[in-house]
Amino acid sequence: MEEANPRSAAWPELPLAAWQDTYTTLHLWTQIIGKVRLALAPRLNHWWQVALYLTPRGLTTSAIPLAERSLQIDFDFIAHRLLFACSDGGTSSVPLAPKPVAGFYREVLEALRSLGIRVEIWPVPVEIAERVPFDQDTSHSAYDPEYVGRFHRLLLQVDRVLNEFRCRFIGKTSPVHFFWGSFDLAVTRFSGRTAPPHPGGPNVARYVMREAYSHEVSSAGFWPGAGLGEPAFYSYAYPEPPGFADYPVRPEKAYYHPQMREFILPYEAIRTAGEPDRALLAFLQSTYEAAAERGRWDRPALERPQA
Repeated sequence: MEEANPRSAAWPELPLAAWQDTYTTLHLWTQIIGKVRLALAPRLNHWWQVALYLTPRGLTTSAIPLAERSLQIDFDFIAHRLLFACSDGGTSSVPLAPKPVAGFYREVLEALRSLGIRVEIWPVPVEIAERVPFDQDTSHSAYDPEYVGRFHRLLLQVDRVLNEFRCRFIGKTSPVHFFWGSFDLAVTRFSGRTAPPHPGGPNVARYVMREAYSHEVSSAGFWPGAGLGEPAFYSYAYPEPPGFADYPVRPEKAYYHPQMREFILPYEAIRTAGEPDRALLAFLQSTYEAAAERGRWDRPALERPQA
């Protein structure tokens, strides 16, 4: 049980084992909504049109244009409902509660049809090893509102700090956004130079990765732990410059993961830090410097002078 103090409320315990089933189910649910946005939204560079965004109550698609109307879909992790709202006043909702992915998928399509919206998506998960089509997945059905609430509160803090970090950069940078493929909250800085064609990744089309990494990047964010065994912050560069892995980064518990080719900072190191914001900003800044220094970025032209 968490301690009843502001720190534990803002940076809650989130052990992977305690909510793994809920995490997996929620990941698949966000992929369904993300694919709806992918099907309807006009394409942006680096696939930025597909991402979700943090709100005080959960995650949102933001406004999706529908000819003379617009649609927004929100995960409300306080009332635990999926909300559909159209600019003409039409609304619908789906309860967020234990139910199979197949049932959630069917309810989402029914809610959209009730608003006069018909959309076709490829009903297969991406970026994960287990790729049972949504309409056939009856094995993932967990939803624990306590841990979903913790996850949301944590993301709000991460979103706030990532936005503070983003403001230090005046070159091209992404929004702070939530990618439903990998289920992580991220922000990306660009050097301004093109990158070599990306070799591709597991369970995702090569052309998707090549568009995402068409230009040199330093990217950082947070994910809840799939593939690592614990929630963690990460930072990587593409292409990875020589000497990147050996660059001294902060805080002390940060390390380079040679298989993932990323710097990793366990979430527990931030949750238990005396000054979480300061420790996280140190990680973000020092790992960015690893990319910028080793990659010879034009830092004076890209960075906002710090007082």
